[in-house]
Amino acid sequence: MPMLIPISQSLQNVLERVSRETGEPISHVVSGALAHCFDIPQHTLFQVSTSGALVQGVYERAVSANLLLQHGDFGLGTFENLDGEMVVLEGAVYQVRSDGTVRKIITDVGTPFAVVLPFSADQDEQIADSTTFQDLTEYCDRCRESNNLFYAFRVDGHFHHVRTRAMRATTAPLAQAAAVQPEFNFTELEGTLVGVWAPSFSSALNVAGYHFHFLSADRTKGGHLLDCSGSNLRIRLERLNDFHLSLPESEEFLRADLTKDTSKDLAYAEQIHKKEDTNAD
Repeated sequence: MPMLIPISQSLQNVLERVSRETGEPISHVVSGALAHCFDIPQHTLFQVSTSGALVQGVYERAVSANLLLQHGDFGLGTFENLDGEMVVLEGAVYQVRSDGTVRKIITDVGTPFAVVLPFSADQDEQIADSTTFQDLTEYCDRCRESNNLFYAFRVDGHFHHVRTRAMRATTAPLAQAAAVQPEFNFTELEGTLVGVWAPSFSSALNVAGYHFHFLSADRTKGGHLLDCSGSNLRIRLERLNDFHLSLPESEEFLRADLTKDTSKDLAYAEQIHKKEDTNAD
């Protein structure tokens, strides 16, 4: 909740000067100064393991899902043994399972791969109409200032159609698991897209380009986003100029062959595969 705190005129003058020099809003300058004072990372993407390890089938627990909340309140990932899709939103961790159910994680559940951050938007935009996922990403592209930084995107509003998937628990490699992934269609609902855009140079570590997960406003529907359309969507984004990678030390990870180019398998896993969908209105 915003707070009004009286400050001296000299401090106000300094804040205005720094804001002019950096181009950042005063609220950002203050947030950054407070974060530095209390040793809280800002504009930092915290990642557990790598997408390459996930493609190779390294699904063992790396950290607790609840531990992620020490590094951020916003993000996405998956769970141990690829058991569903993770959505981290407003400081809570949600699991979207292969049967379409959603549960809030309050127990000690493991994750082999996730990205989180303390979300603080740099920009706040509005898009009147988006008929496809491509429309949405093209608008997001226009909001980004660089192809060489990470970005976090939060999209809220009314969605006319959302198509998602949720992996079912498996030990098979990611591409094989994706071939039989349950997919879902939702229509006319309020919800939020939680997303990260990663630069191409990070493809060995992360999903290059856009990666979104969806969660409905009533927290009953969600999954990895495959397609969507909506209207009056609020798009907030944050530039991320700091990247922290935490690597597992499990035997499975240490012995995995991570020298292979997994980009094709990863791209395949991100796509729509099923012809027949589950309608879950």
